[in-house]
Amino acid sequence: MADRNDKAPHILNTSANLLGICFLVLTSLKVLKLNETTFIDECTAVATILFMAASMMSFLSIRSVTKRSAHYENIADIIFLSGLACLFITIMMVTLNIIK
Repeated sequence: MADRNDKAPHILNTSANLLGICFLVLTSLKVLKLNETTFIDECTAVATILFMAASMMSFLSIRSVTKRSAHYENIADIIFLSGLACLFITIMMVTLNIIK
């Protein structure tokens, strides 16, 4: 059987990095004043919230000594995957805007 917190440290590290990238994208859109014309900033904001939630749940999984640790880790995994899907949608929107 695998360790009980085998994914949580990886989720925490990766979601924190992607959270920083989302903040960079949001800041760039605000500076370039492109946030009024696209839905990219809304999708990125949703991804930011999801990565923040995944970070918190994976941290709780690492710090928890109860049976809830595995439950927190599973929730973090699902939220992280949702954040990745949201980023994928955002990237596709950026790609389609560049092609136009």
